Amino acid sequence: MADLSGTELSEEKEADIELKKRQKRPWDELHKSGKIGLTAELPETLGFYDISAVRREQREQSADPSLSRFIAAELTRGYFLEHNEAKYTERRERVYTCMRIPKELEKLMIFGFFLCVDAFLYVFTLLPLRVLLAVLRLLTLPCCGFSGSRLLQPAQVCDMLKGLILVLCFSMMHYVDYSMMYHLIRGQSVIKLYLIYNMLEVADRLFSSFGQDILDALYWTATEPKERKRDSIGVIPHFIMAVFYVFLHAILIMVQASTLNVAFNSHNKSLLTIMMSNNFVEIKGSVFKKFGKNNLFQMSNSDIKERFTSYVLLLIVCLRNMEQFAWNPDHLWVLFPDVFMVVLSEVAVDIIKHAFITKFNDITADVYSEYRASLAFDLVSSRQKNACTDYSDSVARRMGFIPLPLAVLLIRVVMSSVKVQGALSYTCVFLFYLGLVSLKVLNSIVLLGKSCVYVKRANMEDKLFERPSTTPSSSGKTPSKADQERCPTPSGESKVDKMSAKPCSPPSSSSSSSSSVTTQPIPRTDLFPPPPTAASPAAPASRPPTPPPEPEQPLPSLSKEEEGEAQGASELKHRTPKKDLLEIDRFTICGNRID
Repeated sequence: MADLSGTELSEEKEADIELKKRQKRPWDELHKSGKIGLTAELPETLGFYDISAVRREQREQSADPSLSRFIAAELTRGYFLEHNEAKYTERRERVYTCMRIPKELEKLMIFGFFLCVDAFLYVFTLLPLRVLLAVLRLLTLPCCGFSGSRLLQPAQVCDMLKGLILVLCFSMMHYVDYSMMYHLIRGQSVIKLYLIYNMLEVADRLFSSFGQDILDALYWTATEPKERKRDSIGVIPHFIMAVFYVFLHAILIMVQASTLNVAFNSHNKSLLTIMMSNNFVEIKGSVFKKFGKNNLFQMSNSDIKERFTSYVLLLIVCLRNMEQFAWNPDHLWVLFPDVFMVVLSEVAVDIIKHAFITKFNDITADVYSEYRASLAFDLVSSRQKNACTDYSDSVARRMGFIPLPLAVLLIRVVMSSVKVQGALSYTCVFLFYLGLVSLKVLNSIVLLGKSCVYVKRANMEDKLFERPSTTPSSSGKTPSKADQERCPTPSGESKVDKMSAKPCSPPSSSSSSSSSVTTQPIPRTDLFPPPPTAASPAAPASRPPTPPPEPEQPLPSLSKEEEGEAQGASELKHRTPKKDLLEIDRFTICGNRID
C-alpha cells in the first residue's frame, strides 16, 4: 500500500510539471536570457504581454542597419559637455594661462634684465670710486693713526680685490689679438662654427658655475678672522686662481662674440640661421621634462642671464662692425635687421618654452610674480645695514651672471674701437662716465622702489624685519666679535664709529623703546613702514623668552587639537615655497638644478 501511494504521488507531481510547462509563456525565457526586457511599453491584455509586439521588436533589433539610417543617426546624435564640466573648465584655464604667460614672463624678464644692468654698471661706475676710497684710507692711515683690528673693512678688501682683478685681466687681454681670432674663425666651415658655438655655450655655463665659487672663496679667505699674520699668505693662490679664471672666461666670451660676428658678416646668412635654430632646439630639451616651481625659477634666472649676455654680445658685434666701416651710420641700418631677428628669436623661444612648461606641469602664470618678488627681496635685503653680501654677488649667485669677465671684454673692445686723443676726447670720456653714473643711480632708485612694492604685494616684508638668529638669552647682549666680522659693515664705517654711534628708532616707534635697540644692528626701516601687526622694534627684546603658562597650552577637546594641527600644516605649506625660492641658489649651477 505504501508503494502504491508513493507511485501515485510521483505521477501527480509529473502531471503538475507538464501542466506548468504547457502554461509557460514563451517570452519568459527571453526575459531570463537578457535578450529582450519586459517593459511597460509593450501592450498588455488580461495580464499577458503581446507576444507579437515582442517578436516585432526582436526583428527590428536583429535587422542590419541601412546606410541611410546610419547617416541619419550620425547627423542627429547629440552630447552634453556639462556632463564633464570640470574637465572642460580645466582645459579652458590652461588656454588662459598660456595666453597670460607672455605678459607675466616679460615682466619678470624686464625686471631681471635691469637687475643685471645694475650689477653690470656697478663695475664701471661705483666700483672705481670705492676702490679709490679704500686706497685713500690706506694712504691716510699713518697720518690719522691706527685704531682697531683691521686696516680695511671687509667690503673694502673685496672692492680692492675686484679692482686688482680687473686691472690685471685688462692688461693681459692686450696680448690677445681680436682681429686674428676673427679671421681664424672665419676660415672654418659652417658646421665647425656651429659645433664651436654650442661648445662655447656649454663652457660658459660651466665657467660661470665654478667661477663664482672661486671668487667667493677669495673674498672669504681675504676677510675671515685670522689668528696669525702668516695665515694671510693663503690669499695669494686664491687671487692667482681668480685672475686666471676671469682671463679665461673673458677669452671664451670673446670667441663667442667673434663667432657671432662671422655669422653677421657671412654673405648667405646660413650660419646665423643655424645659430638661431639652435635656440629652438632648446625647446625640445626643456618642454617635455617634469618641472616644479623651483626648477622653473632656476630656468627663468638662467634665461634672464642668457638674454642679457646675448645683448652685450650684440653690442660688441655692432662696435666691431662700425669700426670697420669708419663709424658710418648707414651701416648700422644694415645690421639692424639681423640684430632684430636674433632678439626676436630669443624672445619667441623663451615664450614658447615657458608656455608649454607651465601647461604640461599645471603651473599657473601667477608664479612669475612670486619669482619677481624673490628677486626683489634679494635687492632690498642687500641694501640693509647688516647685509652679509654685496648686491652684485647676490645676483651672480642667483642667476649665474658674473659681470667681471664681461666687463673686461667690453673695456677691451671699446678701447680698441674708440681712439681717445686730445683734451676734447678725454672731456667726452669724462662726461660719458658721469652719464653712466647718473644712469646707475637712477636705475638703482627705480629698482629699489619697484622692489619694495613687489615685496609688499608678496607679504614678504616681515622677513626683512626678522632679527638675526642668536642664542635665546642674547636679546640684551651685544653681538659677538665673530658675528660682527661675519656680516661686514658698509665701507667707510669703522668699528669704533659703529660702537659709539647712537641708534635712532624708526619713525613709527615710540621714544621710550629706543634704549633697547642699541644691542643689535637693525635693518633700515626707512624703506618700509613697520608691519601693521608688529609692535615697536623693542617689543621682541622686552618680551620674556619663557613659554606661556601651562594652563593655556593644553586644549580641552580633540577636535580643537586637530584643527590647530591643520592650521599649522597649512601655514607651513604656504611658507615653504617662499623659503625654497629664497634659498634656491644653494642647488643651482648657472640656474640649472642638480637633481
